[in-house]
Order: sequence, then structure tokens, then C-alpha cells
Amino acid sequence: MKILISPISLPEAQIVVAGGCDILDIKNVKEGSLGAQPPWVIQEIVQSFKRDGLICSATLGDLPQKPGTAGLAAYGVASCGVDYVKAGLHGSRSYQDALDMMNAIVRAVRMVSNDILVVASGYADFRRFDGVSPQDVVAAARDSESDLVMLDTAMKDGKTLLDNMSVEEIREFVAAGHAAGLLVALAGSVKESDIEVLADIGADIVGVRGAVCDSNDRTRGITLERVTAFMDFAREVVRHDSDHQAGRISHHAR
Repeated sequence: MKILISPISLPEAQIVVAGGCDILDIKNVKEGSLGAQPPWVIQEIVQSFKRDGLICSATLGDLPQKPGTAGLAAYGVASCGVDYVKAGLHGSRSYQDALDMMNAIVRAVRMVSNDILVVASGYADFRRFDGVSPQDVVAAARDSESDLVMLDTAMKDGKTLLDNMSVEEIREFVAAGHAAGLLVALAGSVKESDIEVLADIGADIVGVRGAVCDSNDRTRGITLERVTAFMDFAREVVRHDSDHQAGRISHHAR
């Protein structure tokens, strides 16, 4: 399981990298859950760290149901040199809406590179704003030939991923993503105490910001102390989980 951390600026990105994150995810919290930074900010951060082999991701925004606009945005972000392009399907209300969006986004990204991974992101709190269901997001990601599927929370009002969906619902989402051949990412005001549950569910990537910010406030700055502590804890959880799985395999082998 990899940990994705979302800085909003080059100074924050430097802190996140120093703290040992696995994936650097560039976003703009002033424009929402998956708010997009302008291309000059994305490019500055990418150019600062790509030469060191760091994986860089960037968000397209909490997108309205406008496939043409989304495709143009995806082409722009892909041109900045990122490894992942994340699309928030905020305006989608159905499988067909989500598919139309992801078809446009995938096609636009592939105009730039076949190596960039495309992430279709739904929202765990979809019921609160009549959003597209997580299972329809998985289907749209699969049918558009996206690479990853993700859940975040649209409303940053204190309710987390695990407040908006049950563990069983999240487990079903992860299983459906894996069955479709997709990697699965989970985010949404994730706390350190959630990591064990999300690791057990089988998430490939867990995304955070607030948990590594001063006072757990995503609008305040990321601190090195909190990034380091979070990464140390997450790695210990992953190590323990791997040891546990290895032990079970060894036991069954006997």
C-alpha cells in the first residue's frame, strides 16, 4: 500500500518529499476536494522532483458534467509531465455520465502519453449530493480503460470516508475495482487511526492531506513532523500486514 500526500505549493511539496511520501499529489484546496492548480504550479513542482524518480500526480478538479472541458483540462495537466491524472466526477449522476467524462479524459491524456495513469474518482458522500455511485464509477473506469479508481469526499465538513460509507461498502468497492483490473485508491479525511482498516480492506493507495497538516486542518500548512510520523506509522502497518499474510501463506503451505 502506497501513501499519497497532497501539497498545494512547492514549499509544501519539499516538506512532503522530505517526510518520505510515496506519491506527491498536487492539488488546490481552495477549489474543493480535488481542486486543480494552474499549470505553472504543477509544472514547477513536477520539474523539481521528477528527475529524482518521484511519482507525481495532479488533480483536474471536482469536474462539472462537461466532457469537452474535462478533456481539455486533462490534456493540459498531462502536458505538465505528471505520472497520474486524477479526475473528480462531481457533476456525473449516472454510469453513462461518468463514462462520457472518462472517455474524454483518457483520450486526451493518451494524446500526450500512453504511460500516464488516469484516475477516475468518485465520492464516498455521493448520497449527499445525488452523485454517481461508487459501483458506477468502477464500471466507467473499466469501460473507458482508465488505470485506477478512487473514492474521496466532496464535502470537507468533518465527515470522513468511513463516516459516509460502511467498511463493507468500501470493501465491495475495492473488490470491484480489483476485479475490473484497476488499482484502487481511498481518501477522504483519512486519519492515522484509519490506516489499519484501509490496509485490511486492500487499498493500493491511501491519500491524505489534513492528517499531515497543522491541527489536522487541510487549509493550514503541512508540517514535516506530521508527515514523518504519519509515514512511519503507515509503513509499520503495511509491514505488519505483510508479515501477517506471509505467516498465513507459510501455515497453509505446511
